[in-house]
Amino acid sequence: MTISANLVKELRERTGAGLMDCKKALSECQGNFDKAIDWLRQKGLAAALKKQSRKATEGVIGTYVHMDKIGVLVEVNCETDFVARTDEFKNLVKDIAMHIAAANPLYLSPADVPEAVKEKEKEIYKAQISNKPANIVEKIVEGKLEKFYADNCLTEQIFIKDPEQKMKIKDLITEKIAKLGENIILRRFVRFQLGEGTNQDESKTNETA
Repeated sequence: MTISANLVKELRERTGAGLMDCKKALSECQGNFDKAIDWLRQKGLAAALKKQSRKATEGVIGTYVHMDKIGVLVEVNCETDFVARTDEFKNLVKDIAMHIAAANPLYLSPADVPEAVKEKEKEIYKAQISNKPANIVEKIVEGKLEKFYADNCLTEQIFIKDPEQKMKIKDLITEKIAKLGENIILRRFVRFQLGEGTNQDESKTNETA
């Protein structure tokens, strides 16, 4: 079938993929635009997985402050300064910083959750379902632990700007690896909230003294 130049151009603008890849995607999907996007995404993600072993020592430290009450610093690395200076990469870092401010993750990834915390969570879950067979208990505990990661680990959280697509932060990063052609690593973050860790009652007493 004949693929119009306008359709190829629209697909390229939407996905950032190369011209020939867009033509091939539309051809493979018989001109179906949505399927072509999925085809390009799958191809890009497969290529991205190969890039994740490459070193990434460039990048930026992003900042975000919400109403002077919440502040975030996040370090996101890439392979070259060229990519670090692109709007696409900077916008990714900004989006992640905003997500951290809103979602308040406690850990970067499941690997960063201390074993003591994991064991404590497991004990709580087991106590809640102690009347079930051991093999069922283990499956339920693992499922609850995955939910704990999804709630508390940045990489496992659903991206706040795309809740309908159920895209996790780690999926967002993988998608950008495919689009930018470099490995991207979410290195570390810190989140500050005004008054966090202080004794509010004591502060009020001092103010009125």
